[in-house]
Amino acid sequence: MKKTTNAIAPMRIYCDLFGHNYEMTKKVTKHVKEYTCKCCKRQLTTNGNGKLTELTPKFQEINSILEEIYTRRMIRLKNKTLTSSIY
Repeated sequence: MKKTTNAIAPMRIYCDLFGHNYEMTKKVTKHVKEYTCKCCKRQLTTNGNGKLTELTPKFQEINSILEEIYTRRMIRLKNKTLTSSIY
């Protein structure tokens, strides 16, 4: 019987010792952003309370819908200000 050992990735050890090095990868809205660790590729997002949480498929779906709503709203507001400034 062979024993399987799970080798811990060197970058994972770095994150365990020194902490994660998060980089903003996507700006969903002004307040909601997605982050990825440069070393271990761990993905996080901000939740409704503004705290960082793991980016699960549920949160990915929520962020994509939220981004669509936000972009539509920004386009509508931009068009509204352009038309109102003409007269």
